[in-house]
Amino acid sequence: MLLIAATSGVALADETSVAAATLKAIGKIDPRFQSYNIEMVEVTGGRFWKPYPRAGRSFDQRDRYSFRPPIDLSNARLRKLAAALSPAYVRVSGTWANATFFADTESAPSEPPAGFDSVLTHAQWRGIVDFARAVDAEIVTSLAVSPGSRNGNGTWRPDQAQRLLDFTRSLGGRLSAIEFMNEPTLAAGAPPGYDATAYGRDIKIFREWIRHSAPETLIAGPGSVGDTASPSGSGITTRDLLAASGPGVDRFSYHHYNTISPRCGGRDDPAQAVSEQWLARTDTTLAIYRDLRDRFEPGKPIWLTETADAACGGNRWDKTFLDTFRYLDQLGRLAKAGVQVVMHNTLAASDYGLLDETTFRPRPNYWAALLWHRLMGSTVLETGLAVVPGLHVYAHCHPKLNGAVTLLAINISRDASRSLALPLPSERYTLSSARLQSAGVQLNGNPLALAAGDRIPDIASLPTAAGTIRLAPATITFLVIPGAANPACL
Repeated sequence: MLLIAATSGVALADETSVAAATLKAIGKIDPRFQSYNIEMVEVTGGRFWKPYPRAGRSFDQRDRYSFRPPIDLSNARLRKLAAALSPAYVRVSGTWANATFFADTESAPSEPPAGFDSVLTHAQWRGIVDFARAVDAEIVTSLAVSPGSRNGNGTWRPDQAQRLLDFTRSLGGRLSAIEFMNEPTLAAGAPPGYDATAYGRDIKIFREWIRHSAPETLIAGPGSVGDTASPSGSGITTRDLLAASGPGVDRFSYHHYNTISPRCGGRDDPAQAVSEQWLARTDTTLAIYRDLRDRFEPGKPIWLTETADAACGGNRWDKTFLDTFRYLDQLGRLAKAGVQVVMHNTLAASDYGLLDETTFRPRPNYWAALLWHRLMGSTVLETGLAVVPGLHVYAHCHPKLNGAVTLLAINISRDASRSLALPLPSERYTLSSARLQSAGVQLNGNPLALAAGDRIPDIASLPTAAGTIRLAPATITFLVIPGAANPACL
């Protein structure tokens, strides 16, 4: 009888069963939900996170930076792969943006003026605007807040911001959203002694400027990081920032990393990468910032504007299939929790890039991002499933097929299979790898790689009959159910 049940498609009593036709909608996410960062230092060139030495050699965190040239945003492969994830937001920001001078002429100075650390040229910003237009990405950025951006008494001035805005408009572009500064809880690049009181003073000047000069541009903020542990090294907390600034954002933004990389003194521990505790860290951070949003900016949509596995360029294994579990599980969790936008750091720089920074070839997380983009729509559904250890299941309406439902089933167990029972036929897309810490990934057993001429390969499904579906250990499976006829998805 057990054999008959397993082979005939009849679900066993203890299996997890999903009735896709009756799943209820619990919310919607921004059509540009899955987005990415291009760090300002990528655009200008400069000292960024140094590549790790070859395996077996230790990393000296005192020597954490190395020079990198400006990214080639005109590269055909880069544009093709970015366009395949669109529509999206491209956030041009990061720590280096806090002290970047925007040139006032086509001919930029060779050295940054006093009070700035780097120079953004007209040609470089033109590259951002052209890139965004070519790949259907809306630009999000932050502004310089270093001593050079201030008047004699230390108050922030909007002249640099106005210059950037005017030049963007002259190119036919637009700034979709602006965060006043990158990570004000750390206050990197700001004047010495910068505190919540100074931030409150400056943010009010910023809000007045943007409402007058760019009312169509969203104010995102505060863009904090570090409130999950003890206060950051600056001693500034998000609560203090919000109390000092008063209400006034259109989007409540925050940053999250599960940890910091060895470049900044963290511990590189891949053994925890598919543990429940590791994957749940994004929930812990969201809870903190959602509570702050509810108190100081009630009702404002939440954006996660910078995230990856590990800050400071990523861990060694962030470029491998092992991090794909976190990448997709985080998207599933945050969409279900109502977060509207998630911006991965980065598109193509350092170990956490979706693409290799020298070749622009896809890494495992890129293929995961592509599948999410093609299969998970903006309507989020409640699965109603009981907790099954090691199995995480998320459900969305399909972005294009009327009435269709897509399930994302993540088996984080390294040694045990899991099962789902579906009463309807489905189209299966399973991501796997022979080694979790491998740069290669397979779709339904076939390697994913660019074809000749940088063509994205056919993303083919495996037709699957109704009944029990086995999910192998350490695999990620998308299941599209075309015949669900779910009313929420019509």
